[in-house]
Parts: sequence; structure tokens; C-alpha cells
Amino acid sequence: MRKPWVYKRKNIKGWWVGWYEGGKRKAKALPSKALAEHFRHIKYTQLNSDVFTSVVDFDWYQMTEEYRQCKQVEGLVDASIYEVLLTLRHFKRMVGPDSSKQITQQNLDTFVLKRSEEVGKNTLNKDIRNLHAFLNWAVKNRFVASGLEIKKVKVPQKPVIALFPQQIRNLIKLVSKYPTLRLRVLLAVTTGLRRGDIEAIRIGDIHFDRNTITIRNRKAKKAMAERPVPEQITTELSNYVAMLPDGQELLFADRFSAKKWEKIRCKAGLPDLKFHGLRKTFASLLAQRGVSTAVTQRLLEHSTPQLTNQVYTNVDPVLRQAINLLPVAEWL
Repeated sequence: MRKPWVYKRKNIKGWWVGWYEGGKRKAKALPSKALAEHFRHIKYTQLNSDVFTSVVDFDWYQMTEEYRQCKQVEGLVDASIYEVLLTLRHFKRMVGPDSSKQITQQNLDTFVLKRSEEVGKNTLNKDIRNLHAFLNWAVKNRFVASGLEIKKVKVPQKPVIALFPQQIRNLIKLVSKYPTLRLRVLLAVTTGLRRGDIEAIRIGDIHFDRNTITIRNRKAKKAMAERPVPEQITTELSNYVAMLPDGQELLFADRFSAKKWEKIRCKAGLPDLKFHGLRKTFASLLAQRGVSTAVTQRLLEHSTPQLTNQVYTNVDPVLRQAINLLPVAEWL
């Protein structure tokens, strides 16, 4: 039997729980002795799971806090942790569990039913995905019994809206009187970068001799070592940077103007076009020119090819090109 212990450190507030796991000594700090004793009991049950087979009854708020700390240690992005915790708050509001033992199949089904009355299917699926990740963690730590199921609801696939070459030319022409906005549009439609990543570009990130940009993906916290940029866009960047005052670090000193963007897209006859639509246009244009999904996925920095194909790529022109390859004239 492996037994954790509670102890206090000299001149340090709080209580500590120590234990040995995998041949290494580990410890966790807690604010009170009562919490330390409670955690010691939980850890004792976990360490001796070959002896104890039942789940550990854990306080709901302590469990969510334990999840947050665990995912922070694993390096999960704060925004992703926040999304899961937000889903758990909705779960608490609708189902009201006080402990881990109250996470049952019936409560999960009740949450899906009630939540579906408040939000659309896409938001509901996001909550289901977040809750599924939390349940996997809880089962692994023996807070919840295995075998619980929570499935996504089917959502009809929406067509991907992407601009045609003529629409892109018209948009660039209309945005020409706003130099910084024009350059933002050019970068979005030729690199597929998100608007947040474009705003974060520093002049030092641009390698004019290699036609590349080094930038960190703010959403996924990872990025390509050097992102290729069309030579013409590098020239545009060079001409723009030459006019900037000395000492400026960021490529864009001004903020993105939503009013200017709305004015331009309405003039272009594209009132519903979001700036993110330029990223989808980039993916669609690559597909129409025969670029493989693997390459497009790498450029967009997506985790799966399904996301690239289903959400970001308009394949209708590709399908039309494929149909036109049939030798119908010969048959007739």
C-alpha cells in the first residue's frame, strides 16, 4: 500500500501533501489542513487503484479547480481551459451537481436537452466536446465512473463562402485608399493568416531576402518556422516598411478599423463578408489550383484535414473542373 502524508513546511503558509509515484517524490500545496487531509484521502485511493475499484467522491468546485491546474501544467492554452470551465458552469447551472458522483448518464442527457433549448447546434456541440474532454480527465483520475456517453448532435454542413478572383481584385481596388487595411487584406488572402496574427507581425519577423514571415500562432501557440509569402507581397511589404518612422517595431501602428472594413465590403457588394472569409478564400483558391489538402492544412496550421476540407475550402469550382474533364464530346 502506498500512503501519502500531510506535512507543514517551515515559514511557509499552507499545508502540503507528499507521496511517491513512479519512483519520484511529488507534493501538492493546499491552503488548509482540512483540504490537505481530503486530498490525501483521494490520492491514497488513486495510488492504490489496484486495491480500490470504486470512484472517489470529490467536491464539484474542487474537481473543476483540480482540472484547471492540471491542464495548466500540461500546457493547454488559457483560452481553451476557459472554454471548458465555461461549459462546466453551464452544466452546474442546469444540472446542479455537488460532487463527482452526481455526474451520471441521466444528468448528462438532461444537460444536452436543456442546453439545446438555449443555443444552436454548433454551440451545443462545442459544449459537448468540452464536457467530453472533462469526463475523460475525470475518469482517468477515478472521479467519475467509466462508460458515460455524450454524443454530438448532427449539424447540416454549410457551404463555404469564398471570393472569386474578380471579387478579390474589386475588393483590393476599393481598399486602396486605406494603405494599412489594403496590406492587411493582401496578407490575409495570400498567406491565410488570422487577423490577430497579422496584427502581431513585427518588422523583424519579415525576411525580405527569403520571402518569408516568422510569426507565432496566437490561437494554437505554435507556428511554422518561416511562412512563405509571394514575392509580390514581399515587395509590397518592403515599400510599406520604407515609409515607416524609425524605431517602429510593429508592422501596423494603427488598429484594425471595423467601420472602414464594413464600408469597403458593402461597396464591394459583399455585406456579409467577414475578414476571416479571406482565410477561407485562401484555402479555396489553393484547392482550385490543385494544391493538396495536406499542404493547405499545413499552411493554415489546422490539426486535422477534415477541418480544412469541410470548414475552410469551397470545392464547388473543383467539382465543376472535375466534371468538365469527362470526354462527353467523344461519347456524343
